Amino acid sequence: MAFSTTRLELPDVILIRSDIYSDNRGSFMETYARVPFSKAGITAEFIQDNQSLSLKPGTLRGLHFQREPAVQAKLVRVLVGSIYDVAVDIRPQSPSYGRWCGASLTAGGGEQLFVPGGFAHGFVTLEPNTIVSYKVDAPYTPQAEGGIRWNDPSVNIKWPLPAGGPILAERDSQLPFLQG
Repeated sequence: MAFSTTRLELPDVILIRSDIYSDNRGSFMETYARVPFSKAGITAEFIQDNQSLSLKPGTLRGLHFQREPAVQAKLVRVLVGSIYDVAVDIRPQSPSYGRWCGASLTAGGGEQLFVPGGFAHGFVTLEPNTIVSYKVDAPYTPQAEGGIRWNDPSVNIKWPLPAGGPILAERDSQLPFLQG
């Protein structure tokens, strides 16, 4: 099998590791295959790929989500550099509402994180010039977008931040708290 999966503390969030095949030319890995992903419980039909470049370590993007009827699932991976990737359960009826989990994703390690719909998502870069790529299963819908402040005390995410704190977009620095 080209993939192994691990369910994180929030079992709907799945860490995927791809087998990497290396030789004197470099390496090869599969990043997505519908049948093995489906067997692991990932049945999202991805319709769009997105990519971001973050120039400096400590760049924090998120926590973002889309509301019904445009909820998005995401499959996140790193092409260059590394990140700490976070998912927060924002499903009101969920027993894990308001809880978070996270995982380090690296370009060299081949890890990916599946973040299902109903979760807020964000990441912080750990290296300069980090490139993140992610698939989504619903188009960007501005009327449905929402977010949670990265430092919401009720969620209490343990971000691995540099001494000076995160680099944030103005928009992300003013997102509301989950309970507020």
